[in-house]
Amino acid sequence: MTALALLRRFWWALPMLALAAALLATRATLADRTATLRAERSAWTSALDAAEKVRLETERRFATNVAQAATNYADGLAARQPIIVRSTNTVREYAQTDAGRVLCRDADRVRAIDALDAELAEAARSAGGGAGPVRADAAAAAGGR
Repeated sequence: MTALALLRRFWWALPMLALAAALLATRATLADRTATLRAERSAWTSALDAAEKVRLETERRFATNVAQAATNYADGLAARQPIIVRSTNTVREYAQTDAGRVLCRDADRVRAIDALDAELAEAARSAGGGAGPVRADAAAAAGGR
């Protein structure tokens, strides 16, 4: 009976104890969630910092590559100029040899071939196709012009 009398007198203590237990459980859950959020924030911050470093490194490497490509291009142009002059001289000297005279044609012969090409193209356009046999170019080399 005394227990029942005490219960009647301090009934309000039971809900207070339940609320205190709920408060402690909530605080533990909140601390856990706060720690998780802090860990996620630090992970995101480090990931963003790493991405920024990669971006800056990529931009720096791109700028270096562009500068190197421009230098290589300028060097290539400078190196190519003497080759073109040498090539022209080589062709001119080869054309003066016996073998070169057969394969290399003078300017009038090349113009005649261009005129023949134009004539054939005009004949094909006017006739809507092949307008007859193609004339043989007896002086042409076997491999083309």
